[in-house]
Amino acid sequence: MCTSFMKELMLGQHQLGTSTIVSRGSLTTPTTDTLKAALYLATATINAATTVYTATGEVTGTGYTAGGVTVTNATAPNSTNTSATAGVAFFTPSASITYTTVTLTTSFDTMLLYNSTQGNKAISVHTFGSQVITAGTFTLTMPSNTTSTALLRLSTT
Repeated sequence: MCTSFMKELMLGQHQLGTSTIVSRGSLTTPTTDTLKAALYLATATINAATTVYTATGEVTGTGYTAGGVTVTNATAPNSTNTSATAGVAFFTPSASITYTTVTLTTSFDTMLLYNSTQGNKAISVHTFGSQVITAGTFTLTMPSNTTSTALLRLSTT
């Protein structure tokens, strides 16, 4: 999870699900922000210190659009108390992230999840084994939206 994202959550700068915000008169019925997922070369420096989407180090190739793909975001964040002292908030996009009919011949191993509605602010960075794709589909399968497996988890412990 990007460090800047945690602070921005406290400032109310991300709307990962539909919610009525009564403290902001102009946002009494806000909509869910649009999330995107961009892929980065194995040589790129994308990590928890990343604050916004950048094209520097992003993959290029046939069928890939700079900025990545829009993430299906129909699952609202959730929370639970797992004991008297530990609470967990969690969120997973509602569908796998898929890049269809792409040719990416330079090794890539990182995906940046970011909020394109809010100035392309970085949310999280995910790494995986180095990949190369020729005229194929690359799919990042999302984990279950539970306290122990969700893509994003915040805990009080």
